[in-house]
Amino acid sequence: MKTNDFDYKLDEDLIAQHPLKERTDSRMMVLDRDNGDIVHSKFSSVIDYLEKGDVLVLNDTKVLPARLIGLKELTKAKIELMLLKQINNDLWQCLVKPLRRVKIGTKINFTDRLSAFVRKIIGEGIIEVEFKYTGLFLEVLDELGEMPLPPYITEKLSDNNRYQTVYAENIGSVAAPTAGLHFTPELLDRIETKGIKVVYLTLHVGLGTFRPVTVEEVTKHKMHSEYYEISAETANVINNAKRVISVGTTSTRTLESIYRKERKLCESSGWTDIFIYPGFDFKVIDGLITNFHLPKSTLIMLVSAFSSKENILNAYEEAVKEKYRFFSFGDSMFIR
Repeated sequence: MKTNDFDYKLDEDLIAQHPLKERTDSRMMVLDRDNGDIVHSKFSSVIDYLEKGDVLVLNDTKVLPARLIGLKELTKAKIELMLLKQINNDLWQCLVKPLRRVKIGTKINFTDRLSAFVRKIIGEGIIEVEFKYTGLFLEVLDELGEMPLPPYITEKLSDNNRYQTVYAENIGSVAAPTAGLHFTPELLDRIETKGIKVVYLTLHVGLGTFRPVTVEEVTKHKMHSEYYEISAETANVINNAKRVISVGTTSTRTLESIYRKERKLCESSGWTDIFIYPGFDFKVIDGLITNFHLPKSTLIMLVSAFSSKENILNAYEEAVKEKYRFFSFGDSMFIR
């Protein structure tokens, strides 16, 4: 299985640069995972494709304003950090640009309230830094940090909340679980009123979101690990579902990771580096709400595993033809 097998052509003007004014106004392609049939709809109509007894599983992670731009103390060279993972206390794993300008012991100043010292060079643009600050770190980060928008979004985000789901609660991600960006509190209320249970788990989106697949053979790609949590109550509701509808690839990876680890769905927490590609045997989910993903990415491989590579690439070709909006702020797909 080759990485190039998951490539497709996309016009740059179809990459959504900003969110729509109303979250539920996005379009929704409904794809039959078995026969590849396609229906064009609106996300506001997602409730019509959900049935009483279904369980909707959402990821309640919250995005850190994880992008910091500072100056190297001695040379005043511009240094950019992207927080990835908290190691302990004030020690964090970060992406750094440019790597060549830092070494162990380098001090980076952001303001008189925040600085960072490089403690370890890991490789692949990743370092460990120790932060020094006054006050509470998350408050300082909220004041100084920027939302870590993907590199294909070149326009500045006017409202940081639009890169958060309306149910975001547990802070720790460096990217939004974007399939959930289409939901509003009102839509979730309507869904529950219809008899569909809505439950939440947490997976903190990490480095894998930013790492392209660079190997020729799909199976040789290594996923970075991400932290997840699911409660006993949530697991119990999912175990008694008529159908499990996963919102996003992050929710999917969490559910399938737990089942593979525990041989059942139960209260669990830990780290997962699960890599889902065609041939994967899904044990938990029956439907998937997701966005349109980058060519040759691990995410398009996951949705291809849930349907088929042929069905997904055909659907993407149709989406391009119909001028759907792509990627983080783009339109949605319901694979059922």
